[in-house]
Parts: sequence; C-alpha cells; structure tokens
Amino acid sequence: MKTKTALITGITGQDGSYLADLLLSKGYYVIGMKRRTSLISTDRIDHLFSSDHIMNFELVYGNMNDSGNMHRILAKYKPDEIYNLAAQSHVRVSFDTPEETVESIAMGTLRLLEAVRNVCPWARFYQASSSEMFGDNPKVPQSETTRLMPASPYACAKVCAHNLIRNYRSSYGLHACSGILFNHESPRRGETFVTRKITLAAARIKLGLQDELLLGNLDAKRDWGFAGDYVELMWRMLQQNEPKDYVIATGETHTVREFLETVFEFAGLDVDRYVKIDERLFRPHEVPLLLGDPSKAKEDLGWEPKVKFRDLARMMYESDLELMQKNNDDIWR
Repeated sequence: MKTKTALITGITGQDGSYLADLLLSKGYYVIGMKRRTSLISTDRIDHLFSSDHIMNFELVYGNMNDSGNMHRILAKYKPDEIYNLAAQSHVRVSFDTPEETVESIAMGTLRLLEAVRNVCPWARFYQASSSEMFGDNPKVPQSETTRLMPASPYACAKVCAHNLIRNYRSSYGLHACSGILFNHESPRRGETFVTRKITLAAARIKLGLQDELLLGNLDAKRDWGFAGDYVELMWRMLQQNEPKDYVIATGETHTVREFLETVFEFAGLDVDRYVKIDERLFRPHEVPLLLGDPSKAKEDLGWEPKVKFRDLARMMYESDLELMQKNNDDIWR
C-alpha cells in the first residue's frame, strides 16, 4: 500500500503537533509547514526529531501570504491530504491586529485553495473553522446549520475562510471540508490563552513563584475539550468519500470561572486571595455563550470526545506544575 503524504500548515501550534503525532502513528509521511522566524519555535514538535518517526517527518518553511511558495510546496510533495491549521488564532489579539488576522486566515486560505485547485486537485483538504463564527447568535446548542454571526475580526476572517471551502467544494469539486472547532485545550496550549494562563499561574503560585493572577471576563461560557481528541476527528473527516462539514465539540459548556475554580481546587489555592479582575483584558465585544452539538460527528463517524472537563483541567495543571518545578530546579543547578 502506498504511504500517504499529509501537509500540515501551522505544524508548530497545539493542533498541528497533536495531528502530526496521530498521522505519524498511522504510517503517514508528514510535511509540516511553518513560518521562518528568528526565534526557535518548535517546542511542541521537538520530540518528533528524536523519535522513531524522524524518517517520515519533514519541516519546511512556508508562508500563507506567499502564493508562489505554496505552489512550490504542493508541486514538490504532491500531498494526499492537507490540513490547514495556520492562523493568527487569538480572538482578543484580533481586535488589535485585524488586518494581519484577516490576511493570515481568509486570504491565506484562499491562496492555499487556489494552489490546491491548480497543482493537486485530488488532495483532500481540511479547514480549521471556529465556534467563534457563531458569535452573537443566542441559539444553542450550535450545529453545522446554525446561522453565523461573527463578533470579532478573528471570527469574521474564519467565516470568510469557511465559506471559501464551501465555494471551492461546489464550484471545483474539491474534497474540501471544515471542522467547526469549539474551544480545545491541552498542556501544549499557548500561554496567552486563558485556560493555560490559569494552569500556569496556579502552578507558579503553588511553588511561590507568582503572587497573583490577572484575568478578564470570568462569566463567558465555553465548550471545552481536549485537542488530542479533536485531531482524531479531523483525520476521520478526510477518510470519507464525500466531504462534509462537522461541529467538533463536547456538548457541555462551562464558565471561565468554573475552569479557574477547578484548577485552583486541584492546586489547593484560594481563588479570592490570588485572582484579580483586570478590565484591560476584556474583549471589546464579548461572546457570552458557545455550546456545540457534536451529534452529526457521532452519527456519521462514530466520534466522541474522551477527556472530560475536570480531567482536562487536572491534566493541564499537573503538566504545568511539573514544568515549573523542572524550570525552577534548572535555575538553581
């Protein structure tokens, strides 16, 4: 059987790293695309360079703003599957950098779709869409047919990319589909995202390395799952003969405050003593409630999330506690 080749944009991100692990375990040859930067930013995938999979993994420099670069990469590797995970992915930051956000998400997706259409139209294409697209729509739970009402530059860009997938699927017959990802976390989550900010702070406070934690809106409700579970569904979506869009969610919602209290419970810390509200951290426009309906994914693909809310919080806290202990020990050696 021919070895499948997969291209992952955004390979150094949380989702890209978990997806690379999954695909390599299934015998794929994986091409990871990342932007060229002066700082080393491969922490999440460093283990791949020293693993048994090193002969099946290749890291290439690419940029979602450079269509010629994308054409060359596709022409060289001729991937069977493409997972587009690259983006400026922070919702709050998108209000400060709207042009960069729209450029990387909307225009970047368009450039990649054009490259696929012209170079390797046989390739199956996965697009990372977002629950933020539902925005101000009060209807819950949110499904594949719920009206999109984006409430941030990030969400607007994601809606554009989501619609481009539909358009290229119907217009050119591409096997292209979108996974509408609700919040998904892990120990590999970026440190500026609220869940990781909370677990890192709890670990540092526990070890006497930090005195307080500044947070914004604690009442926002989100559907939180484990990123390692969600990449499994990304892969399953591209194994279908017919491309379809799917909500990727747990079907449960919890406030930021609940996540905070759960983590501090595991750490044995008092929330009121260490946590302060900083209004500078509020979004200009807040989405109060996101709750996904993953029933279509369960029915069509047999997928269900495995990691529960409290287990996710514990996993992230314990990982950060171990990380902070190691870093602290290294300082004093």
